[in-house]
Amino acid sequence: MVSLQDLQRINRFEWEIPQSYRPDMRVPVRIFATRQLLEQIKNDKSLEQATNAATLPGLVDRVVVMPDVHQGYGFPIGGVAATRLPHGIISPGAIGYDINCGVRLLASQIEFDAVKNHLSDLANTLNHLCPSGVGKKGHLRLKNVELEKVIRDGSQWTLQRGYATEADLRRTEEHGRLEGADPTMISKRAKDRGRPQLGTLGAGNHFIEVDVVDQVFHPQAAQVMGLITGHLVVMIHCGSRGFGHQICTDYVREFQSAVKRYSIQLPDRELVCAPLDSPEGQAYLGAMRGAANYAFANRQVLVHFARQAFEEALAGKVHNWHLHQVYDITHNMGKIETHEVDGVPVEVCVHRKGATRAFGPGFQELPAEYRSIGQPVLVPGSMGTASWVLVGTAESMQRSFGSSCHGAGRTMSRSKAKKLIWGEDLLKELQSRGIHIRAGSMAGLAEEAPQAYKDVDAVVETVHGAGIANKVARLRPVVVIKG
Repeated sequence: MVSLQDLQRINRFEWEIPQSYRPDMRVPVRIFATRQLLEQIKNDKSLEQATNAATLPGLVDRVVVMPDVHQGYGFPIGGVAATRLPHGIISPGAIGYDINCGVRLLASQIEFDAVKNHLSDLANTLNHLCPSGVGKKGHLRLKNVELEKVIRDGSQWTLQRGYATEADLRRTEEHGRLEGADPTMISKRAKDRGRPQLGTLGAGNHFIEVDVVDQVFHPQAAQVMGLITGHLVVMIHCGSRGFGHQICTDYVREFQSAVKRYSIQLPDRELVCAPLDSPEGQAYLGAMRGAANYAFANRQVLVHFARQAFEEALAGKVHNWHLHQVYDITHNMGKIETHEVDGVPVEVCVHRKGATRAFGPGFQELPAEYRSIGQPVLVPGSMGTASWVLVGTAESMQRSFGSSCHGAGRTMSRSKAKKLIWGEDLLKELQSRGIHIRAGSMAGLAEEAPQAYKDVDAVVETVHGAGIANKVARLRPVVVIKG
């Protein structure tokens, strides 16, 4: 196990496990955290997992660990690693089972005080129109040919079907569609799981929240995004559902033999991988991009029904219930990007697992209005605390492969949370604080209790203090929909 004594302190917000810590490490591990957060991080195996990840073939520069890090499957949740093209590896475990789990933020002109007495109705309508829960089916019924279009076209499919606007796509990472998705590389089992689930939240830590803009820290960025103190916003957190989970399952199994074929030595079999330029690596890339497109479309369909819920619940109560899209960003993805390594531009595959892309100002793929401020970074907290909007910085490009944190980060397993926290008590506590909760089960609610997570404000202060993201606005929840 990695101990705090094994870490070298760089500054208040950065620490390093040197490459010399273990003879099989190919790069060091750089950790963004305060001493207080490290005391929580050391209680699981996330630092050991990051050290194991530092042995993967083809790595460049460093493995990066965010302050919300916690133990995952093989690779820590809150980790970033880049492998050099064309021969570096791609690892399903370093991207995650919920491919393109991500966050979408919608903003409004609705003042909280004008609708606070109608929030219960809004919660009921959102809960009805946006299905949540394990295995829950959505309002759409896709035939095989339509599912394949979703896999190839992502949010573009939703635009053609009337579930999106051009502005929605423009303010979505990659415009909601990754090139190179290949339905032929996806199993029938995955397609069978994905066909009925488009437009659903799922369970676990996925949610729809109605929040109030509580504080603004970057007035220029907030104005560009349309974030106004005291006004409502909507945050949607979900991914590719059973579709992406099955794709990851299939390729983790397939790559067990691939590592043998390519003589790849691993300290943990959960890090199974294949060279990017191998048939196996290319097959996974095609399947992963298909799952990513499905997730973009999934969140877009949920946006459509969230807008419908606002209209149904608030018609006649406010003049303008329209929700405009701020941004949609993923935090479980493998992306081909160019980054500067030792002063030289290098094409790499950046694995972000529980980490958000945080490109700085000037990035040409951003909507024109965001190029002067940097990419929006959306950081959901736990349902009883806060969520955050940040922007990426030039520093993040130099120090973290253009990446930042993605949430609060667990400190307690789901099983432990269910043992220690009584769902009904938690529900009463949250309701007493004016938070309208709609949950599929009390056990599921207990799993996601605020006590099971790190302090999201401390996580955000760390990335802000380290200079890899800047604070824009703090959001306070008033409605939470969970599976």
